Amino acid sequence: MNRRYSTEEFEKGVQLLRKIYPNVALTTDIIVGFPGETEEEFNTTYEFLKRIKFYKMHVFKYSQRKGTRAAVMPNQIDGNIKEERSRKLIGLSDKNEMEYNKEYIGKEVEVLFEEPHMENGKSFMKGHTTNYLVVKMETEENLDNVLKRVRIAGLDGLELVGENYAK
Repeated sequence: MNRRYSTEEFEKGVQLLRKIYPNVALTTDIIVGFPGETEEEFNTTYEFLKRIKFYKMHVFKYSQRKGTRAAVMPNQIDGNIKEERSRKLIGLSDKNEMEYNKEYIGKEVEVLFEEPHMENGKSFMKGHTTNYLVVKMETEENLDNVLKRVRIAGLDGLELVGENYAK
């Protein structure tokens, strides 16, 4: 993809960011199944991504687009292989996100609430922390566009569950 840096340089940059900003939540976009991607290349990428431990990976399966150079490249990857590789990376992403989120249980964080949400007949507000973690909190209060300090009480799937916190 014509990147002008090596994986070693990238990894050093990630280590530096984490040293300076310990709570940084790094995300990335990944395309699997680009023409010519071998099983060995995919496995090398997978092992690299395991080491980097992105908070979240947005995984996309390559799809041909008429008129692009890649659309006519040899060794187009079978759809089933792309699906398998995609599932594997999404599983790694979910594991990383869960591990990272668990570190926040019991901590107080600021959340910018933005979205009302109903779940099992209960009212919630959803928002994001300063490092873009999703937090939901049960409340009847309209917190749209409100910055509020909450305590993280637990997890619901990949979402953090907050509760009111008053100093």
